[in-house]
Amino acid sequence: MRAFLIGFAALSLAACDSSNVPSPAERQAGAAPAIAPVDETLVSLRGDGLAAGAEAFYFAAGQNEVTTALSATLGAQTGGGPMLECGAGPMENASFPDGLTVNFKDGIFVGWFHNNGSDQIAVDGEFSIGAARSDVEALPGFALIEGSTLGEEFALGDRIGGLFEGDAVSTLYAGTQCFFR
Repeated sequence: MRAFLIGFAALSLAACDSSNVPSPAERQAGAAPAIAPVDETLVSLRGDGLAAGAEAFYFAAGQNEVTTALSATLGAQTGGGPMLECGAGPMENASFPDGLTVNFKDGIFVGWFHNNGSDQIAVDGEFSIGAARSDVEALPGFALIEGSTLGEEFALGDRIGGLFEGDAVSTLYAGTQCFFR
C-alpha cells in the first residue's frame, strides 16, 4: 500500500509539470503594447455625448460634472445662460472656447453644438469644423436633409447633424437643440 501511495504521489507531481507555462519574464516580453495615454487637451464629440480629456459623458450626465471637465480641458466657460423659448422647453447652455456650446435641461446634459474650427475638438476624433464636404458625404450613414430651413443640413446616422457652408462643414450638433425651424 505504501508503494502504491508513493507511486501515486510521483504521478501526481509529474502531472503538475509546468514546463509549458511561460515564466513571468517571458509573459512580460510578449505582452501587448501599453495603451497610449489620453490627451487631456482634446474633446471628442459623439452622437450620445462627449469626452473631455479622459472623462466621458453620455447625455443625461450632470451639468456640474460636464462643465467642470470642459473647463479643465478647453478653458473657462465663456458664456451661456438660460434659453427660455425653445421648442424643447426651457433650457440652459454653457459656451466654451473654440465654439463649443453644451445644452442642459433641468441640470442634465442633453446636447452639444459646435461651430468653430479647433484642433482640440473633433467628432469621435475623425473630423471637425472645416472638414471637406466630399469627405463627410463619404462617411457611413450620411444623408442630406432636404428642405431644411437651417441651410444645407446633413445627418450622420440618427445621432449627429451638421451644416455645410460651401464645400466644408460649418456646424455640428447632437442631442437636444434650441433650433427654430
